[in-house]
Amino acid sequence: MDDTAPGRQAPRLTMKPDEKVGPAIVEIEGLWTKFGRTVVHQDLNLEIYAGEILSIVGGSGTGKTVLLRQMLGLERPARGCVRVFGEDISEAGADQLKRMRNHWGMLFQQGALYSALTVFDNIALPMRELRALPEDVIHDAVLLKMNMVGLGVEHAGKMPSDLSGGMVKRASLARALALEPQLLFLDEPTAGLDPDLSDAFVALIQSLHRELGLTVVMVTHDLDTLFALSTRIAVLAEKHVIALGPTRDILKVDHPFIKQFFLGARGQRALEVLDEHGQTNAPEN
Repeated sequence: MDDTAPGRQAPRLTMKPDEKVGPAIVEIEGLWTKFGRTVVHQDLNLEIYAGEILSIVGGSGTGKTVLLRQMLGLERPARGCVRVFGEDISEAGADQLKRMRNHWGMLFQQGALYSALTVFDNIALPMRELRALPEDVIHDAVLLKMNMVGLGVEHAGKMPSDLSGGMVKRASLARALALEPQLLFLDEPTAGLDPDLSDAFVALIQSLHRELGLTVVMVTHDLDTLFALSTRIAVLAEKHVIALGPTRDILKVDHPFIKQFFLGARGQRALEVLDEHGQTNAPEN
């Protein structure tokens, strides 16, 4: 493929969120991602606005997690610009990245807790790395974060190996919130949880989003989680964001992946459950 070729036409659906959200805090323009001669993203554009929950979905190989890592500054695009809080993170140096990372938190798919540290020390780590807070303040802050995510303080001295899957997620979320970030990244937040624990974790994210005014960027393939949480959905396919908007509007887009992913048997079951609780903006028949 000639990677100098002009980009495709504009996405079939590109919609901004409603007036309740703030300005764009993540801006991706003309992004190319390449691994060797394989082009994963080509002239990809995306804006994420303060206060929304934006979910990124796509088939295997569409670069969902890679895109998330580029927003975090963990990978650099071959071409294009990734601005977070108005700063070009794709060109940022190590010191600038370290400073910027104090303003966001990341929940990795498997939690990524340090196995040699207790729950308390895992959550305290971002605060200790600042080298600006006394230990008594860190102690109180860790217990506050544990309480915030519904993790009892009796678990503070446990090792990650002693925790259930749901508790690992909560401990990891507490660490992601340690520095009171404005922006929270979630990579498959309910993966590996049974339905009851998944529902409880979704409710926790909803509560934290509302109470803390967080902006949330989420990668997930779980339709229940997707429909329950998303303000908007960005669909990756054909190396681009092919559709971007609220659930109601995404489901109307005529594209093979959207039909297969959202409107198959799993999607219909998820919509039925959420319709019963009035939690989805599914299109009317």
